[in-house]
Amino acid sequence: MELTVKWNEKMAFSGMTPSGHELKMDAAESVGGENTGARPTELLMNAVAGCTGIDIISILNKMRLEPTSFQMDVKGERAEDHPKKFTGVHIHYALEGELQEDKVVRAIQLSKDKYCSVSHSLSATITASYSINGKKGEQEV
Repeated sequence: MELTVKWNEKMAFSGMTPSGHELKMDAAESVGGENTGARPTELLMNAVAGCTGIDIISILNKMRLEPTSFQMDVKGERAEDHPKKFTGVHIHYALEGELQEDKVVRAIQLSKDKYCSVSHSLSATITASYSINGKKGEQEV
């Protein structure tokens, strides 16, 4: 994969993805930015969620299951010392619809352990939990 990221001014950068989408990044005003874009770390957590979410929907569709709603709540823990890397990421998957718990768990496990290239690119520990129709999952993920 190749892409280009350009410096705009101060702490602002913009990147063009190979698929043709522009991303804007900037730092907080407290560190010299103007808050005109997302922080790179915010994009990274969104990328983890997006990657695993795409995996899970794809796997559930192959199982002939279609959620009516799907949301992920992501919590990233970072080291206090520089480079302040992510040391842990927890994703709670909240799904709605007529879904079999064992199949949801299997889809989450496959994404977490095998398919999500973004989470596998991090050195952080990735953990997961889930709920189906508002009920907390009982199986370990």
